[in-house]
Amino acid sequence: MRISIIAVGKIKEKYLSAGIGEFVKRLGPYCRLDITELDEEKMPDRPSAAEKDKILTREGERLLKSIRENSYLIVLDVAGKPVSSEELSAKFDALALAGQSDVTFVIGGAFGLASNIRTAASERLSFSRLTFTHQMIRLLLVEQIYRSFKISRGEPYHW
Repeated sequence: MRISIIAVGKIKEKYLSAGIGEFVKRLGPYCRLDITELDEEKMPDRPSAAEKDKILTREGERLLKSIRENSYLIVLDVAGKPVSSEELSAKFDALALAGQSDVTFVIGGAFGLASNIRTAASERLSFSRLTFTHQMIRLLLVEQIYRSFKISRGEPYHW
């Protein structure tokens, strides 16, 4: 399976980079994982709602251009459907069984996601009702992808 993560913004904290790197390494035997970082659009101080929408739409257009054709698009969205580790694992299994071996996850930037990227998604998932930084959610996502493959194969998981 080929899994891509397209994220707005760069990881700045070394501890997050180290954690992400560890799970990327562990995922090697299970899938091909690519992570693409896109620059955040410049947002003025105290933008109006219209300015924010315009900037997020531009960011969304860049995100959409980065998604491979025919990839199953999953957007991480606080307003998305809550999902458990077992459900995410079952989703990967169902996609593979259906012949869908290309999955893309999108993580928005600090100001969220525009409606154009939400509309394009096959699914919108939420890891929690809590709010996490877009940098932290990237670590949580790679960990959950790894956990999903371990669950699917009935392998023990210990971090």
